[in-house]
Amino acid sequence: MTREDAATIFERIATLLELKGENPFKTRAYRSGAEIVESFSGDIMKLAAENQLAGIKGLGEALRDKLHEMATTGRLEFYEKLKAEFPDTLFELFDIQGLGPKKVAALYGQLGVGSVADLKRVCEDGTAAALSGFGEKTVKKILESIAFHEQHASEFRLDQVYPLAQTMLEALREHPNASRVEVCGSFRRGKETVHDLDFLVATKKPEEVIAAFVKLPEVVDVITQGPTKASVHIKDGIQCDLRAVSSAEFPFALAYFTGSKEHNVAIRGRALQQGLSLNEYGFTITKEGVEAPEVHDERDLYRALGLDFIEPELRENTGEIDAAEHGRLPRLIELENLRGTFHNHTTASDGRATLRQMAEAAHDLGLQYLGISDHSKSSFQANGLDEKRLLAQIAEIRELNAELDGLHLFAGCEVDILKDGSLDFSDEILSQLDYAVASVHNVFNLPEAEMTKRIIRAIENPHITMLGHLTGRLLLQRPAYAVNIPAIIEAAAANGTIIELNCSGWRLDMDWRWWRMARDKGVKCSINPDAHSTEGLQALIYGIKVARKGWLRREDVINCLPLDEVKKALGRKTGR
Repeated sequence: MTREDAATIFERIATLLELKGENPFKTRAYRSGAEIVESFSGDIMKLAAENQLAGIKGLGEALRDKLHEMATTGRLEFYEKLKAEFPDTLFELFDIQGLGPKKVAALYGQLGVGSVADLKRVCEDGTAAALSGFGEKTVKKILESIAFHEQHASEFRLDQVYPLAQTMLEALREHPNASRVEVCGSFRRGKETVHDLDFLVATKKPEEVIAAFVKLPEVVDVITQGPTKASVHIKDGIQCDLRAVSSAEFPFALAYFTGSKEHNVAIRGRALQQGLSLNEYGFTITKEGVEAPEVHDERDLYRALGLDFIEPELRENTGEIDAAEHGRLPRLIELENLRGTFHNHTTASDGRATLRQMAEAAHDLGLQYLGISDHSKSSFQANGLDEKRLLAQIAEIRELNAELDGLHLFAGCEVDILKDGSLDFSDEILSQLDYAVASVHNVFNLPEAEMTKRIIRAIENPHITMLGHLTGRLLLQRPAYAVNIPAIIEAAAANGTIIELNCSGWRLDMDWRWWRMARDKGVKCSINPDAHSTEGLQALIYGIKVARKGWLRREDVINCLPLDEVKKALGRKTGR
């Protein structure tokens, strides 16, 4: 059992105990235990298996025993018995925006609602509106959230599938009869959500590789299994497909199954103009006198069509083919170009790791600098900092910088943009920060013009360095609020304000579809993980995928700058 699995079980125990009306101190202990398991810097599951958890602050004897049981048996009897008291579908309700434990407890306890289907029924027939704390407006919002959830029910976020895709990819590459293996589809193109995972293997013995694929430990059930392809379900219901081809067919199949459909149609049309028919197996000559080009990899395939190689992330038929024909494709940013990052939280607000732990984790990742930007006071639900606590944190960061070797900490803050566009802190306070991220955290239902005006007012403040998660979306859970993105980009360009690419798997905001426009307007990007734990820093990989998809280069991203230059860049707007 992984630490993620153990943390999830503790979190779910806390929720179920809350639904039962148990002592709040007990529920809080499990929730705190989940946070400790997630953020612990060492191998906590190894320590648990060896009964070496004593001394870890916040983990009492009961939680230590339960962790030991999970680490040694792969399950927890207490959780299994507790879970059996509730419907299997109960946790579906927590995927619906606007429902927390208290509302779920009321729905389950008073109306027997144990699934999204039950919830929809009691909302539509008026029963839910009669419950205390609900009402017609609340029920209307819940129905809207259910509709959004149903629309995206078969999709998965990039962060949900990425670790599984890498694990299965490595397992397939280790097979002795697999010469080349890749993940294709929307995952390879860096889309923010995917429906499934498509694997491709080059092999002389397809049936042996297929047989090994369906027996991988991640596989929950086999949908179909044939001599050259198979489909399975893995964790959380994600479907994975494997296709086996020959080495000669591999580059054609890789390009075809990577897509997108629109890109493939355009590429096939270009091939036809040259007297070649192109499909997932190879070229076929359609015009007399034309010779089939020799193709060993995807680069050869694009070269044969008179094109520079098009990176997978760009294959959406949004101008990449014309750019490839005329030598105008950008040299896309790479993960190793990143030297640091901003917008990270600590235990001072709602983070799960201390300032020092975040600094050590960033150093271990090889970063040169790390920006700390805990929430401001209006985000009371996130334990936001008031002026006194913020100034104390600035002083703490300055002190820690004096002893850190190889890492520089920047003192920042994620400042709430209030309803009228004013900020949570005065200019006097903001001027003492190295940088400030301005974000909307409440009142999402403003008309588009009003929301746009609100955000632009913040952008125009000379002390606001960058704009955080522009649209406020939570992927597959909450849609973006209404805002005029081109107007925001224009305002950022006019005021020298950086726009964040928030690479939390929940956000990936600003959306990749707008970054090319922002780049061309001269707006700089900051790839920020919005990390609330040391593990959260790993989200930078998702940001790189989205930045590449948005046609961004190294020079477009501020956190590719070396330390001395990034200091100047952060102070440029205020003249510091």
